[in-house]
Amino acid sequence: MSLTGQPPAAVLVFQTLLQHGPLSRAEIGRRTGLSPGAVTKSATPLIADGWITEVGRPTAERANGRPATLVAVRAARARFVGVKITGDELIGVLADLTARPLASRRAALDSRDVGTVVLAIARLVQQLRDTADVGEADAIHGLGVTISGDVDGQTGHVQYSPFLNWRRVPLAQLVESATAIPTVIENDVRALTVAEQWFGAGAGLSSFALVTVGAGIGAGLSVGGRVISGAHGVAGEVGHLPVGGTERTCTCGNTGCVEAVASTHAITEQARQATGDAELTMEEAVRLAHAGDPAVRGVFTHAGHTLGLALASVANLIGPERIIISGEGVASYDLFADQIRQTFADHAFGAAADCDLVVRSLPFEEWARGGAAVAAQRVFAPAK
Repeated sequence: MSLTGQPPAAVLVFQTLLQHGPLSRAEIGRRTGLSPGAVTKSATPLIADGWITEVGRPTAERANGRPATLVAVRAARARFVGVKITGDELIGVLADLTARPLASRRAALDSRDVGTVVLAIARLVQQLRDTADVGEADAIHGLGVTISGDVDGQTGHVQYSPFLNWRRVPLAQLVESATAIPTVIENDVRALTVAEQWFGAGAGLSSFALVTVGAGIGAGLSVGGRVISGAHGVAGEVGHLPVGGTERTCTCGNTGCVEAVASTHAITEQARQATGDAELTMEEAVRLAHAGDPAVRGVFTHAGHTLGLALASVANLIGPERIIISGEGVASYDLFADQIRQTFADHAFGAAADCDLVVRSLPFEEWARGGAAVAAQRVFAPAK
């Protein structure tokens, strides 16, 4: 089941409705540039196949006085599962064609062994089916698994995931064999970017970046309406931009990386050094900084400066309309927000400084939803 066989105009109509619907046919034409006849020709087979449907009350839009009926994506046409893998748990979401969550669950991981994780994903998918009362084997049309690291979505391989210590794992094939569901895999930040592009803070923008701050620091880049992965699948690795100013060793083995200064692990380590408390946690560091401890506040200020350099580099390179800042690290964003914005303003070149910076707290369920969005995208916007 795919839109692959549909002509480009029909796919364009569908995507426009997905992002902006419900719309009248006249509005679809205005947004797509298609003639009224072309809109009708494209919409007819989509309606017949159940992808879109006429909904709601007619509008009084037409100049001849006859009302115009609204058209929308038929969300129940397909269901998808998204799963985010972290170092110690799985987060799963069952969603409809518009990536609207229907059910969500979490499952702890007792082991990072590949086989154990694959079986845990299969169990989680079944639990989501049971929760949403989806029993038929073909009722779920795609599964998107997201994971941090170097992921090749085209081949379905995890080339390297540092937090799980996985290398060259054919994850898509393994999960598909265990679940009997067509499976795609993607870098977790890029998957979240797809969800933001279609349904979130990036909807309707010609270009935007999503920068995530937490255990790692990454970015998803949407340019010209497409989330890019680059020739080698590692586009957006802003955590490994060499900003200098530190001799701290990054998880990649290099020094001078953004991630070596501004990840939650790096901040915790630096706060321990600043206080002399080898057992200090991130939560305690945040508490000390809020209480005004100058040494710990200095750690957060330095992290904010480094993140500001990274954001300015993104703005200077691709000129996005907006940069969305998210990840578990934004829980303490107030501690370095001023420094981020000051450094960004100082180093963004020219009009790049006008880029809109937006902070969004997105729980891991939203990241899993990104996996469902990637799986859905293979249906409504197949790769060329």
